[in-house]
Amino acid sequence: MRIGWPRQVFAQVLIAQLLITTGVLLLLTGLFLQPLRTQLDDQAEHQALAVAQTTAADPEIAAGLLGTHAEVGGPVQRQAERTRRATGALYVVVMDLHGIRWSHTDARQVGRHVSTDPRSALHGNVVLQVDRGTLGRSARAKVPLRDAGGEVIGAVSVGIAYSGVQDRLLSALPGLLRYAGTALAFGAGAAFLVARTLRKRTHGVSVADISALLSEREAMLHAVREGVIALDGRGRVRLVNDEAARLLALTEGAEGAEGRALADVLPPGRSRDVIAGQVTGRDLLTVRGNRVLIANRMPTPDGGAVVTLRDRTEVELLGRELDSIKGLLDALRAQDHEHANRLHTVLGFLELDLADRARGYVAGLTRARRASAGEFAERVRMPMVSALLVGKSAIASERGVTLRLSDRTHLPTGLIDARDVVTVLGNLIDNALDVVGGGRVGRPVVEVEAFVERDTVVVRVSDNGPGVPVDLRDTVFQEGWSTKESPAHRGRGLGLAMVRSLAERYGGTARVAARAGGGAVFTVTFPDIVSRPAPSPDRPVLAGEPS
Repeated sequence: MRIGWPRQVFAQVLIAQLLITTGVLLLLTGLFLQPLRTQLDDQAEHQALAVAQTTAADPEIAAGLLGTHAEVGGPVQRQAERTRRATGALYVVVMDLHGIRWSHTDARQVGRHVSTDPRSALHGNVVLQVDRGTLGRSARAKVPLRDAGGEVIGAVSVGIAYSGVQDRLLSALPGLLRYAGTALAFGAGAAFLVARTLRKRTHGVSVADISALLSEREAMLHAVREGVIALDGRGRVRLVNDEAARLLALTEGAEGAEGRALADVLPPGRSRDVIAGQVTGRDLLTVRGNRVLIANRMPTPDGGAVVTLRDRTEVELLGRELDSIKGLLDALRAQDHEHANRLHTVLGFLELDLADRARGYVAGLTRARRASAGEFAERVRMPMVSALLVGKSAIASERGVTLRLSDRTHLPTGLIDARDVVTVLGNLIDNALDVVGGGRVGRPVVEVEAFVERDTVVVRVSDNGPGVPVDLRDTVFQEGWSTKESPAHRGRGLGLAMVRSLAERYGGTARVAARAGGGAVFTVTFPDIVSRPAPSPDRPVLAGEPS
């Protein structure tokens, strides 16, 4: 069975911490033992020095060296041995200027030359060292021996058995090892707790698996077509994928938003409230710029949350087109009945031989239709906008609502983006037709006003319906707010929110006020939406033309 490095993070961290703890303890033990050994050696050397200096200061030693011979049992030998036994030294050797021993623990060595070089001590120097002699390894000290006049007449060498130093060192090891073992046990316990916590956090996966999972997560988050934004417990952005940065129109991009507070990334509004969790529910609708988004928020165990965003702009547009088609179908059904009635009238004229009356009746209907379409085309020079007004006029007529243009209405060519004006007008007219239709108003009227004022397009749609209460004039522009029942294919409360969002994108405004005589007036402004062509050198700019 092959034993290798474990793959799980739990085992790897535990083994690594145990190795580190053991290595640190061994290092600290070595760093402690070396100074201890040096200290013990110094103590032994200074102990030997003290004994040697005491022996050299004894006048009987100097007198015996000068007045007797180097012999076993002589006065120098006897005095040195007394000193050795009293101090517990390994040896006390007295030598003359020729290096001949006058005393020694081994009596046979008396009268022989010393085994080490004595010249340094005989020249008046003190020598401290750990060395090996005839009695083994010892910590020794050599001092000069002087007579009464201070002249060097020999030297005294004292040795302390080095085994005594080692015994002291070894006696300190058990206590040191106990402390080291206790520290190692605590370190191992702490390492085990940390490793177990990591195992819970990492679900027992290996380091290689964590790296692979991280790479797969990054690839997946940036590849999916749904926006994903993750928040931590403090409301800071933990992660944003590319689609979320695009849908939320984050100018800093995904990387620039990470690590920042949500309030610093998104401006105040429903989008930020939904992501922050201040608005609860499933499949929450919100408008960001010109996009309709569906958000779902899932809390995480650490107090944060993961929010997914889906782009529903195309679905919303299709829903509005479906509503328009449904309205057109209703209008066609009504026109079917109306045309049938008109055909019956024409048939009656013909059966009564009133052909001229029949021709006049048909011509009158045709002129009315053409006059209405011609008026729209003449006063609104943008084909996209005028076509919208003609279509809405037909729908309004079939609903029994009068759709008219104000006298001030005039839109020239040269709008930078007429599609946004069409979106705003379409939403406002649809809302006005829904409010005044259904027989709730005696004579329902919807009036459209669109004109250019200093390069700013102003669009107003008014109706003689019940109006909007003062306390709801800001609420009606919020996402999700509506007084109408939602159809099965899409939600309500997005039209006016999109109107305000489009206006604010150009730096304009969208507001509602009361209409004189009852009803509501919605006003939307689009600053700097009119292009400024350079005037031709041979054609001056005419008064009234947008410059």
